[in-house]
Amino acid sequence: MSDGDPTMSAQTKTKRQWTSRFAFLMASIGAAVGLGNLWRFPFQAGENGGSAFVLVYLLCIALLAFPVLTAELAIGRRGGLSAVGSTARLARDAGRPALWGVVGLLGVVATYSVLTIYGVIAGKVLAYAVSSFAGLVWADAQSIHAGPLQAFFWQSVFMGLTIAIVARGLRDGIERFSVILMPLFFVMLVGLSVYALASGAAVETVRYLFAPRFSEITPPVVLAAMGQAFFSVAVGGAAMLTYGAFLSPDEDLASNGALIVGADTLVALVAGLMIFPIVFRFDLDPAAGMGLIFNAMPEAFAAMPFGGLIGGAFFFLAFVAALSSSIAMLMIAVVVGEEQFGLTRRDATLGLGALAWAIGAASIFWPALSEMIDFAAGQVMMPIGAFLVSVFAGWIAAPDAMRGELAGVNGAMFGLWRAIIRFAAPLAIAAILVLGLTTGH
Repeated sequence: MSDGDPTMSAQTKTKRQWTSRFAFLMASIGAAVGLGNLWRFPFQAGENGGSAFVLVYLLCIALLAFPVLTAELAIGRRGGLSAVGSTARLARDAGRPALWGVVGLLGVVATYSVLTIYGVIAGKVLAYAVSSFAGLVWADAQSIHAGPLQAFFWQSVFMGLTIAIVARGLRDGIERFSVILMPLFFVMLVGLSVYALASGAAVETVRYLFAPRFSEITPPVVLAAMGQAFFSVAVGGAAMLTYGAFLSPDEDLASNGALIVGADTLVALVAGLMIFPIVFRFDLDPAAGMGLIFNAMPEAFAAMPFGGLIGGAFFFLAFVAALSSSIAMLMIAVVVGEEQFGLTRRDATLGLGALAWAIGAASIFWPALSEMIDFAAGQVMMPIGAFLVSVFAGWIAAPDAMRGELAGVNGAMFGLWRAIIRFAAPLAIAAILVLGLTTGH
């Protein structure tokens, strides 16, 4: 979305490009890293045996999620359009119906659906950061983020920031935000983790996360770890399909994909080293989920020296992670609006941003709506989207096209990648989908 670019037609590759590899990596890592890394990974580990879950998670990231993410980047760069346009173009090039563009469309709809309710949670994170930095004690802090009107206010602030960044375009908005705040995010994450390990239960945390417990690797743990692996790097959500379209043809997709996946995984692991020392020090429940972040952790911060500063830094960290993901969620829908409906960037951003804000606001006052969106997007559409991306890259797109995009990979590794994309990844994602539909989580 470089400023001044004309609206794209469905027949022309986008002229918009990342200004540097660093900008692409910061934006892509920011799109993958989100609240899921900071709260979902720790409580998933807590519910599924700690180190047993972590071991399977790492294997799934390397063997399944990374190949699918690389496939998304390859499809996006080859097509050079929106997620919808790129999948349709590659299908036509392979002599298949352009209807295969639905693969990209499903990912866009799923991610946009998540955005509508994501702003509510992220707004709450922002409220907690403000109350912590303001030095409010826990009881007084409740007054600025408890209740639907307060939630509506903070959700509106968060969505306003998201819309403002995306409206400024690829370079002046998303790149500028990413190259400044993502390095700050990593510095703060490491600093808070060192503090937590030094002042909390470090030995117990390391043992819990990394001491081998092979006997606890059960089928439910394996499925949960696979689900978290795909959820963590956001495959199936069209983000990498879109970001790949702005990538220079000179870039090595495999190495860039490895850096994105590696950074995202490292954030999740370091988040565990940041949260669990406090959890164990204050005898909190590691499997408490959202309640751990929004109820137990603030009370623990209040009992710590400099708790307001530490708590504020923790929630500001989570806020940056949430914002980096939300701008990607809105951006991929905006690109489709420009390309498929001929909208200007401004109109697409304001229109789609306002709609997402309105749906999120409605979900505050009607919680059942949030639950329905969360289930439909997270448990149904995104797994199906990841499944279809694997099928598309392995069975629909021309093999020569995929080989050309992965030219930096040797023949044996490309053969392994293709086997995973065609067989292992679809089977694993199908298992995750079935688990989600039959158990509700």
